Amino acid sequence: MTQWTDQTAAAKTWFEDLRDRICAAFEAIEREAGSDAGFEYTSWAREEEGNENPGGGTRGVMKGKVFEKVGVNVSTVHGSFAPQFAGTINGASEENPEFTATGISLVAHMANPHVPAVHMNTRFLTTQAAWFGGGADLNPPIPYEEDTEEFHAAFRAACAKHNPTYYDRFSKWAEEYFFIPHRGVSRGVGGIFYDHLECEDLAAWERNFAYTRDVGDAFLEVYPRIVRRRIGMEWDSEDKRRQLEWRGRYAEFNLVYDRGTLFGLKTGGNIDAILMSLPPEASWS
Repeated sequence: MTQWTDQTAAAKTWFEDLRDRICAAFEAIEREAGSDAGFEYTSWAREEEGNENPGGGTRGVMKGKVFEKVGVNVSTVHGSFAPQFAGTINGASEENPEFTATGISLVAHMANPHVPAVHMNTRFLTTQAAWFGGGADLNPPIPYEEDTEEFHAAFRAACAKHNPTYYDRFSKWAEEYFFIPHRGVSRGVGGIFYDHLECEDLAAWERNFAYTRDVGDAFLEVYPRIVRRRIGMEWDSEDKRRQLEWRGRYAEFNLVYDRGTLFGLKTGGNIDAILMSLPPEASWS
């Protein structure tokens, strides 16, 4: 994995820059709404017996007038997978369970039921292999076709810059991944999801990193526009009921099926950072 040290550092730096730009954009929306809410940042250190440099991360959380709860996490961790978990990870094995992972993860739950919640993450991992993964998906309690189309259009354009097959492949992957089997429903209206975008050599790393940066930039371009479109809409108790029930489905997916949740728990991540994806309130009828 040592051959990817510089590339891991470059990815980490970019993820932190993306975090800073996203948080500034979200705080600007709060100011427009007359709120002085801002992100509060908490650093955490990972612990692993016998590991002198296990890494850690920073959890940023804001609770405001528009963003009822939004978390933006950046982490860079190093270590070894537990033997029973190593075999489930690309390029890892019981014989060689070492890994390095760096990435950004974001989940926003909104106060107004007409404003869609959203999830986004991008990451770079190395085991005996090296790859990028990530994506974003829109999660409206009350869907609007205009928002869905605009969200997808942003990622369709980002994909088209790199590979004509990416959008069809990755939007279908999101449709299949963000599905709640025991409910028989989708978590939201989709987006894109990709994983194991392999870096066989430095040229492949540069291509995949460029694509991953465009995914992050596409999110930052499109989501604030959708938020601003909906924050002034009036809502009633029935709208809030729909939102809280939908949030229950969201929580079910993240606790039962989400790979990121499992990865964090299996690698000694910060519990508060891992579970920041859960909504502040939810209901089950």
